[in-house]
Amino acid sequence: MKRGAIFDMDGTLFDTEKLYRQAWLDIAAEFGEEKNYDLPVAASGTNLGEESFRVIRRFYPNVDAEAYLARVLEEVNALSKKNLELMSGVEEILNFFKASGVVMAVASAAPVEVIERNLTRSNLRGYFKVLVGGDMITNGKPAPDIFLLAAEKLNLAANDCYIFEDSFNGIRAAAASGGVAIMIPDTVQPTEEIKKICAAIFPNLNEAKRNIMEGKL
Repeated sequence: MKRGAIFDMDGTLFDTEKLYRQAWLDIAAEFGEEKNYDLPVAASGTNLGEESFRVIRRFYPNVDAEAYLARVLEEVNALSKKNLELMSGVEEILNFFKASGVVMAVASAAPVEVIERNLTRSNLRGYFKVLVGGDMITNGKPAPDIFLLAAEKLNLAANDCYIFEDSFNGIRAAAASGGVAIMIPDTVQPTEEIKKICAAIFPNLNEAKRNIMEGKL
């Protein structure tokens, strides 16, 4: 068994990808634009900063990208106050890792204050030794930087860590870091490219836990 586990947040720990999707689409009208259903897919897993600005500008060249992203984050925060649901198997795998002495981190494109807030709201903060947000790195996913930093802060090599992700960019980053890239698909299903770079793909975290317990990962 590996000594560390690193989790993405949105769509992996929390069922929040649907909240981001709703916000990315709904905010368009405030800026005089039509909904573009490709935008949430393109934005998924990107650093909520310059990379997201580039995505917004690609779809809406005449929009103030910083203002658009700020409104998306405001909307997601408001929605998550009402409905912050855990993904299936979260508590089970966290308790399993804790009992097994596996140290854990969250590495998310979201700002670290958002990670802190969501973990506190859901009573999960105590499981995690390390939090790394997109605001702590220069190069966001699909660059491996965020996972390399999380592993470093856990005092482990990345290849001694399981990395759980739901997005394509997240899996690319996990694989590039040298960690054990495990995809738990949420809003998108793996392509042939993604299948080739994953160590494993499971429908939920409970299945991942079972396979790790059985020594298959």
